[in-house]
Amino acid sequence: LSAKITAHRITPSLLNGLRSVAPSAQINLELQEEMNNYNYVIGVGDVLNIVVWDHPELTIPAGQFRSAGESGSVVHHDGTIFYPYIGSVKVAGVSVGAARKMIAVSLARFIESPQVEVSVAAFLSQRAFVTGAVRIPSAIPITNVPTTLIDALNASGGLSSDADWRSVTLTSVTDLGTLKRNLDLYALYQKGDMSQNLMLTHNDIVHVPRNDALKVFVMGDVIKPQTQRIDRNGLSLAEAINNVGGINEMTSDASGIFVLRASIHAEKIADVFQLDASKAGMLILSTQFELKPLDIVYVTSAP
Repeated sequence: LSAKITAHRITPSLLNGLRSVAPSAQINLELQEEMNNYNYVIGVGDVLNIVVWDHPELTIPAGQFRSAGESGSVVHHDGTIFYPYIGSVKVAGVSVGAARKMIAVSLARFIESPQVEVSVAAFLSQRAFVTGAVRIPSAIPITNVPTTLIDALNASGGLSSDADWRSVTLTSVTDLGTLKRNLDLYALYQKGDMSQNLMLTHNDIVHVPRNDALKVFVMGDVIKPQTQRIDRNGLSLAEAINNVGGINEMTSDASGIFVLRASIHAEKIADVFQLDASKAGMLILSTQFELKPLDIVYVTSAP
C-alpha cells in the first residue's frame, strides 16, 4: 500500500512548487478585436423590417397596435422571406448589409435606384444558455450587439450565493466538434482578469456549478471535527484548523498534521502532505498551503 502513496513534507520549497500563478488584471485584446469585427448573421425565425424610401406601398405599416416585430418579414424555415415584386429572397446565413444589397439589386428591375433599409426587428434565431447556480437561468438572445460572458451572467441576475466561481464551463459547438472550456470567475470578477471573458455565439452553454463538492474534511485530534466549505477566496490549512477551534493542545501531536489528497496519477492512491508544527515558526507554512476540494486534514494524537 505504501507504494501507492506519495509522502511530502510541507516546506517552503514544496509550497513554491505547488503555488500556481495568481491571476491579475489584464485586458483581452483578442476579445476586443473579435467584437470590433462582429457582424450579426440573419437566421431562421428572425423578423426583418424592410423600408424602401419614397415607396410606402412596399413598406408594411406597423399600425397603431402592432410592433415592428409583429408586422415585419419573418425568415421562414427554408431561410427565405417574401417581398413584393421580387418574390422569395434567401437571407438566412448572410449579414444585414448583404440582405439589403440583395433586395436593392432585385428591386432595381422595377424601381429606379431603390433606397432600401433593412434591420432586424426581432432576434429570434440564435441564443446562448446560462444554467446552474445563477439567480435566473436564462436563454440569452444573440443580437447585433456582441454578447459576452459578463453580459450573459448579468442578464441572468448574477451568481447565486452557492455558486462555484472557479469551475464555470463554457460549452460551444464548433466545426471541429464540441469544445468545452473551464473559466474562473474569481479571476474575472475579483482580480480583473479579462482573459476569462469570452464572446458567446449561438447554442453556447454557460454552466455555473454549485459549490456542494467544494468541501474538505477536518478530523482527528482537533477541538471540533467537521466538514468545511471552500468559498470563492479559497481555504488554507491554517484557516481549516482554526475553523474547528484548533488542535487539541493537551493530547494532539503538533508534528503530525497531515493533508491527504487523491492522486492525479492512476497508479497512485494519494498524496500525503505532513506539516511539523511542533516548532512555532513552521505554522506560517500552514497559511500558505491551499487546500483543494475533498482534501482530508488529519491531526494525530501524541503517543
